[in-house]
Amino acid sequence: MKLWGGRFQKATDLMVDDFHSSIRFDRRLYRQDIHGSIAHANMLGQCNVISTEESELIQKTLAAILKDIEAGEIEFEVDAEDIHMNIEKILIDRIGETGKKLHTGRSRNDQVALDIRMYLKEEIHTIYHMLIQLQEVLLTLSQNHTETIMPGYTHLQKAQPVTLAHHLMAYFQMFRRDMERLQDCYKRTNVMPLGSGALAGTTYPFDRNLVAKELGFDDITQNSLDGVSDRDFAIELLSGLSIAMMHLSRFCEELILWSSHEFSFVEMDDAYSTGSSIMPQKKNPDVAELIRGKTGRVYGAMMALLTTMKALPLAYNKDMQEDKEAIFDAVDTVKLCLPVFTKMIETIKVNKEKMYQGTQGGFTNATDVADYLVKKGLPFREAHEVVGKMVLYCVNHQKSLDALTLEEYRRCSPVFEDDVYTAISLEQCVEDRDLPGGPAKKAVLNAIEKGKQYIEAVK
Repeated sequence: MKLWGGRFQKATDLMVDDFHSSIRFDRRLYRQDIHGSIAHANMLGQCNVISTEESELIQKTLAAILKDIEAGEIEFEVDAEDIHMNIEKILIDRIGETGKKLHTGRSRNDQVALDIRMYLKEEIHTIYHMLIQLQEVLLTLSQNHTETIMPGYTHLQKAQPVTLAHHLMAYFQMFRRDMERLQDCYKRTNVMPLGSGALAGTTYPFDRNLVAKELGFDDITQNSLDGVSDRDFAIELLSGLSIAMMHLSRFCEELILWSSHEFSFVEMDDAYSTGSSIMPQKKNPDVAELIRGKTGRVYGAMMALLTTMKALPLAYNKDMQEDKEAIFDAVDTVKLCLPVFTKMIETIKVNKEKMYQGTQGGFTNATDVADYLVKKGLPFREAHEVVGKMVLYCVNHQKSLDALTLEEYRRCSPVFEDDVYTAISLEQCVEDRDLPGGPAKKAVLNAIEKGKQYIEAVK
């Protein structure tokens, strides 16, 4: 007999039992469910809804059930539908009638809302610290490559010279925003819904703040309808995780390009590469490719939950059972990708010479030639036109800007002097961009130091 079966005259079909059951995936919430139930039982006793002796027996038995689950001594039943009913059934089997009092004033609607919030609070914390570990690796790599000149790109065309440190610190900023999004999402997740009941609260004299304090929540939900039907916090987390995976995917895309023969900017460590079953020469960046591929799973989870919630009337609807598999898979995917990406990036071998050679082609110092003319008194638009014609000349004569003779320079503009060669050297092009946020060594070192201070403050 189902724990909710009083008004039914026949058992549910076995196929419906299997279809309806969520124990195959929500079983992972057993710890949160038991901790929530212990806090609820304590509150029932404190508020004299049940006796102190009954409250203590329930709490003690739930603690024993938790220990038995973690020891692998309990098997959950599909017939009991979900983790909440499974644990309650085990409790009743062990202590009889007293166990039936646990669910007083509580619904599975506010129970599951509590469990998923508790679960996600822990996972946000875990992912946040994984991002810290990645950030620390990026800071170390950046520190080592403040003078490693490489081409910066727009439209995947060579644009201006930067340094590898500057490029890596761009990703540091992206992942910092991801961390801040997680912190912000945590605030809205850290609100306790228990006490909302099925949708309209309860007539019992509950102390919701007592339970919130015991479970480590900062606040309680302010509307019982919203308390059981809100999944904004889960959607918000999925959005944040999707953005973080997008950042990982962009980084992986660059590593895949950079490790190709055409670029040869980096070489992936053997431990984070794979070979081909037919081509013996291959060294494939499969780890980076797989992270790039798994990004779609997290996007899919976000869209799935948005779609599930988009037309649901208040309050709880069974559709909302579909929230768990999506959020579980997204969390699992991010937790799988972040550590392996961190180790992969930590072990890459940088080919400084290839990066420098790559910067020498593609007229990456053309803007600096224009800036040189501006500093000599030409309006920028006139300087832009002059340098555009110089580039065309170089293309037609298969020359680079720094290979032109001074005579060729002066044919384009009489203001050119010998100092143009120093002004447009790749090193000078980088070092002259010393504004905060720029690629000059001084600016990048300052950014790295600020990054270190940030990470130390948020650990």
